Amino acid sequence: MSFSYRLLTHAIALAVSLSLPALAETTPPLPSSAAQQLYASAQQDLLQLRVLLKNGNSQSSVGSGFLIGNSNLVVTNFHVISQIALEPETYFGEYKDTSGESGAIELLAVDVLHDLAVVRIARNGSGFFKVPHAVAGSEQPALVKLNQGQHLYSLGNPLDLGFTISEGTYNGISARGFSDQLMFTGPVNAGMSGGPNVTADGQVAGVNVAHRRDGELVSFLVPVRYVQALLARVTGDMKPPTDFKPLIGEQLLEHQAVMVDKLLEKPFSIKDLGPYRVPVRESEQVRCWGNTDSSAKKAYTIASINCSMESAIFVSGEMQTGHISMHHKYAHNKKLNTMQFAQLATNMFNGQVFSTAKSETITPASCTEDFIKHNNISLRALVCAEAYHKFKELYDFTLITASTDDSEKSLQSMINIQGVSYSNGMKLISQFLQGIDRTAKTDNEIKPVPDDTIKIDESDTTNIDSTKNKSDTMEAAQ
Repeated sequence: MSFSYRLLTHAIALAVSLSLPALAETTPPLPSSAAQQLYASAQQDLLQLRVLLKNGNSQSSVGSGFLIGNSNLVVTNFHVISQIALEPETYFGEYKDTSGESGAIELLAVDVLHDLAVVRIARNGSGFFKVPHAVAGSEQPALVKLNQGQHLYSLGNPLDLGFTISEGTYNGISARGFSDQLMFTGPVNAGMSGGPNVTADGQVAGVNVAHRRDGELVSFLVPVRYVQALLARVTGDMKPPTDFKPLIGEQLLEHQAVMVDKLLEKPFSIKDLGPYRVPVRESEQVRCWGNTDSSAKKAYTIASINCSMESAIFVSGEMQTGHISMHHKYAHNKKLNTMQFAQLATNMFNGQVFSTAKSETITPASCTEDFIKHNNISLRALVCAEAYHKFKELYDFTLITASTDDSEKSLQSMINIQGVSYSNGMKLISQFLQGIDRTAKTDNEIKPVPDDTIKIDESDTTNIDSTKNKSDTMEAAQ
């Protein structure tokens, strides 16, 4: 099954920039002396990483990485080398340094939840990029402490144009997902994914990972403490796993347990939508938007509430998971006859589920449909589940409901759950379903919609489409 609202963007090398026409007499600003000194010291250990097809030796993706200390270990983003982890029979990787030398890379370890990976190459670092770490299980050494407004510097190879250093400032921690990211007010462009971000004295602060497409110089870094934890599990002479898919599956299962526990640590909030009551979740991880269309020219009105997590776990270009969204749409008849309004409600319900019989990532949907009555409402309900081909015990779920208790009003609700265990999927569906109800108020007592406590989004949200999540507004700097 594929959904019209499924996450549409992949971590691909696309970057959007705005510029003004350059004046002939204007010269580009020179980098600061601190940036010049940092780049001169760091360039030996700065790498470009490329993933290539074995058949034809053609480039598939490109990113950055950096050597740790005097070792032969290179840190990068998982999304830069994900194809090697998932399809080693099809893809291989190589590095190129600032002097133009190149060689093979060998994948040793991945941290999918924090978008990190460690690869090994046949040369050692000069010692510039230090991430102090102890053996896993031991107390880890202290790392750099950052202050709001502190200057930071990101290095990498943007747009495959050449190695660069960009200046910016540290502006706190973003907790919109289930793991922290550092906010960096500076450019992190496509191709810089996996490159280091350092302080003015060369201490590693984090790893370039993404930027907001709808913002100006709003970029994000993986905090160095996650790099420290991953390096604690790796040695320069270790034997790499023969198959990374079971390890990735274990990490995804770990994440979904934390995600579901966090979402269900308290009951869903209940909002009024016309004469109905609907469940939503508003938190640091989930944002909600409301919209209404009550034009006097239309024969009906539609009001909607859409809630969506702002984070997702990148697994491959075809799969982002660990994401949940909720959608409610209320239609009220004004001028249509009964048959016309019934057709409108049917069209709203239909077309939400599409076949994925040929999908290489997920099985065809198994669906169950029934008419149910609970609380003060009667519903038509459709539940679909899909299993992941490469990751056992992980599923996608969708619940779609439509009210059947009023010929002049229709409530349609949906929850889409990606990358959870079967039991957690059913638990979320049950909790969501129990929150759908009808009020006992008369039409004169019903408040206008959407609820004043819901943010109003100026864009058209009448389509049930996850337009407000990380994958649509965040772009990996691959």
